Amino acid sequence: MNRLEKRFSVKGEATLKYLSGEFQVVTPGDFVRCAVTGQAIPLDELRYWSADLQEAYVSAEVSLQRHRETLDARAAAAD
Repeated sequence: MNRLEKRFSVKGEATLKYLSGEFQVVTPGDFVRCAVTGQAIPLDELRYWSADLQEAYVSAEVSLQRHRETLDARAAAAD
């Protein structure tokens, strides 16, 4: 993103489609919310998400926490 794109970018929360290794912007914006913490994540800082769950995460630690939660939930459902 260059200086001009930042100046004219759409302010507010974006809607994204999370893919494996990349994401697509569905609704323009300048941030998304972490699915676990609710913290705003600027799009240029977004590094962690789940394509399966279609969720964004603020950090690797939070991503791992969510992954463990979903594994626990799947294990409980299988019992």
